[in-house]
Amino acid sequence: MMPYYWTPTTQQQMTPPPVTLPSGRPPGREESYIENILRLNRGKPGTFHFSFEHAVEQGKNTKTVRGVVEAAGRDHVILREIKSNHRFLFPMIYFDFAEYDEEMNYFNQNP
Repeated sequence: MMPYYWTPTTQQQMTPPPVTLPSGRPPGREESYIENILRLNRGKPGTFHFSFEHAVEQGKNTKTVRGVVEAAGRDHVILREIKSNHRFLFPMIYFDFAEYDEEMNYFNQNP
């Protein structure tokens, strides 16, 4: 009995479907999610407020950091405290709001 070998004679070319974001917009255009706004303002001094379901310190469930954003992802932000150079990694679920000392960078609002 002879072994059977299959050799393809033609290549099928598949065209991937066009990529769109959940909003229906094509990629390449930033969306105004908080982590993207934080990234646009990396290095700018600000005050960042977080609150937790558990106590951070005795009787206190909030944390305020005076610092700058070093990095931000979909579910986290890395802050560097200005005074001490201490770095924090916070899950975004605890983020409340940020205050900046100067004008914030934001996305172009023209369509």
